[in-house]
Amino acid sequence: MDKKFEYNKPWIMQRADPYVYRHTDGWYYFTASVPAYDRIVLRRSRSLSQLSDAEEKTLWVKHESGPMSEHIWAPELHFLFGKWYIYFAGGEKEDPWKIRPYVLECQSDDPMEGPWIEKGKMRRASEDEFSFEAFSLDGTVFENKGKWYYIWAEKVGVGKQISNLYIAEMENAYTLKTVQVLLTTPDYDWERQGFWVNEGPGIIRRDGRIFMTYSASETGIYYCVGMLCVHEDDDLLDPRNWKKERYPVLKTCAEKGIYGPGHNSFTEDEDGNDIMVYHARTEAVIEGNPLYNPNRHAMLMKIRWDEKGYPVFEYC
Repeated sequence: MDKKFEYNKPWIMQRADPYVYRHTDGWYYFTASVPAYDRIVLRRSRSLSQLSDAEEKTLWVKHESGPMSEHIWAPELHFLFGKWYIYFAGGEKEDPWKIRPYVLECQSDDPMEGPWIEKGKMRRASEDEFSFEAFSLDGTVFENKGKWYYIWAEKVGVGKQISNLYIAEMENAYTLKTVQVLLTTPDYDWERQGFWVNEGPGIIRRDGRIFMTYSASETGIYYCVGMLCVHEDDDLLDPRNWKKERYPVLKTCAEKGIYGPGHNSFTEDEDGNDIMVYHARTEAVIEGNPLYNPNRHAMLMKIRWDEKGYPVFEYC
């Protein structure tokens, strides 16, 4: 691979919640939250390393008012059911924290050219009374045994709001087939720094296992990554089949100058090596509100696998 970057160093500046998708035709696509939180952008290249220099194109811009008019967050590009889809979250100018998950669809072979059509808010199953009624974001999708699944974060609670991760099977790319199942809630102290948060799910697979990483705590230096694991032959909608790690698998490392790593995705480089794409800061002291400080940068980490077949996330 033509490496024009260093692992665990800023790779694409001021791009939080980075998502890389490698399509079957070999193209790498990159999208992320932009600092203004006002649009969805996409870039592509033939190599992972060249994404940092690739031209970025705006595919969609937020509405002037109403749904999808504020806080456009964490877009992900996926190809399923024969079409391109972008999953993202957005609020309303009149109610900025009314964050809900939305879907864009593109039937063109080329997602850079579009057109992109709004499919509206993600739809819950007919018997589901609760999904997407509260603060909801960070939807991701994956396939297993011919079925597609949607995992997302949603807040619950009276008083202190808690962000949990839920899973459901999908009927189509923008409709759930089953009622939500609670996958993980902030159980541990490292998930409760500032806010009680589980969010930002990412999926990687190896040797029959499905690993789901997620982000925990507030978006400053306490932001970190946890992980769950399930076997692909198990019932993915039974939370008892998912094993949750007791401690974070990735966290701030002052010695390396990496602060608040999180909200990652996974891809492979051209040599077939597993790569984690994540965002982090390079300064310990954040100016202003961490949510609006733009200095969360996309970084790359080469993953190794231990003797148990589990991914190892190391800065060195």
